[in-house]
Amino acid sequence: MKIKVAWIGKTKEPAIQALTDEYLKRIARYGPIERAELRDEASVLELAGPPVKGSKGRSSGGKSTLVLLDARGKELTSEQFAKFIGDYRDRNPLPLVFAIGGADGFSDDARLAARFTLSLGKMTLAHELARIVFLEQLYRAFTILHGHPYHSGH
Repeated sequence: MKIKVAWIGKTKEPAIQALTDEYLKRIARYGPIERAELRDEASVLELAGPPVKGSKGRSSGGKSTLVLLDARGKELTSEQFAKFIGDYRDRNPLPLVFAIGGADGFSDDARLAARFTLSLGKMTLAHELARIVFLEQLYRAFTILHGHPYHSGH
């Protein structure tokens, strides 16, 4: 399964860049992963590909499946997120694109275009910090799926 993690805006803090690089390297042990630093929401939608006519969201037929990270999305536990990743890997050959919005989040149109909208929680996070939290959870999901002791269930 190929995963793309896209975010809007340039990384300003060297510490954020270092953590981004570290988690992408860790995740790459489990499969192909790409990063995409994009300028705006339109670029995110272009990366994900055109929606399929008659379908709700980008569930099939496009060039990838779009998942937005947005405060209005569904909250999952680490285990539920791992199951989401595992189920997708087992059932869908399309790349999975996770998109992290800029400081203003995503528009209603973008949320409608996405197959799934995921929330990292009810607290507001700076978008660069949200990227690190998400990448850590993506890494954790793969360790859960592979029985690695990184995740001890707490």
